[in-house]
Amino acid sequence: MKTVDMFNDRTVFSFEVFPPKKTMGIETIYKSLEEMKQLKPDFISVTFGAGGSENCTATLDIAERIKKICNVEPVVHLPCLNLTKSEAINILQNFRNAGIENILALRGDKVEGKDPCEDFEHASDLISFIKDFNESTGSDFNILAASYPELHPESENVYSDIDSLKIKEASGANHFVSQLFLDNDVFYRFYERVRLAGIKSPMEAGIMPVTNKKQIERMIKLCGATLPVKFQRILNRYENSQEALMDAGIAYAIDQIADLVTQGVQGIHLYTMNNSKTASRINEAIRSLFKEVSFHNQKSPVLAL
Repeated sequence: MKTVDMFNDRTVFSFEVFPPKKTMGIETIYKSLEEMKQLKPDFISVTFGAGGSENCTATLDIAERIKKICNVEPVVHLPCLNLTKSEAINILQNFRNAGIENILALRGDKVEGKDPCEDFEHASDLISFIKDFNESTGSDFNILAASYPELHPESENVYSDIDSLKIKEASGANHFVSQLFLDNDVFYRFYERVRLAGIKSPMEAGIMPVTNKKQIERMIKLCGATLPVKFQRILNRYENSQEALMDAGIAYAIDQIADLVTQGVQGIHLYTMNNSKTASRINEAIRSLFKEVSFHNQKSPVLAL
């Protein structure tokens, strides 16, 4: 099922997982997936390393398991900066053969000590390429794209960032997933700019429960998100207690999601960090808080601007 078809007057709820760095960890992610499927997410996305086509195998293996064993729709990430067009064609053929329908098209990160390939400079280049692949091969990939509520780290300003989203949509993307943010007001301002610019595709809000101070500081450095004062106080107070920080981080994420759902956000994309227990705690809290809002089949309000 295409993810864009899931937005039928209801709130979409999805997860992100990543392949373990070591082969021995693959059973761990399989166990987490078994637990996550009980939470009935609309889809689960699987990340793809930035190094090139050699990262495809683990991503595809996990995506196939999500689809066939967990009976949940998978979305595969595909970063293009270090791909050639011929590698991209091979990967798309493998995705098609595996029954994958949804691709999150990304530019990807630069790899230290490795020059990027020159075939794809921007995510929009890959989006156009997948669209052309669909037309030339009779494939039917649904294309998702990333958005940045606090600007892409390399964007010149708000306007160029919104222009980039417009190009992605015009190139063939029809579903946006946002990078993490810790201040909902940031997302609301961003959403308003997106809609005023005429971008119509559904927009999911990306939420990362913070359970480790170094982890969130590293992620913030990569994506350009800011730390609200309230959240900084949480980190400072609980940084020496892993259990307390985890509880506080989960509570903060629940508050974020509760506010977003109340305001009618179209979807929540939870960056699980492969932690099914964290996902389960958040899932349980949100569903009990919003019994009137079902992530499956019931209507949710429309975000008012």
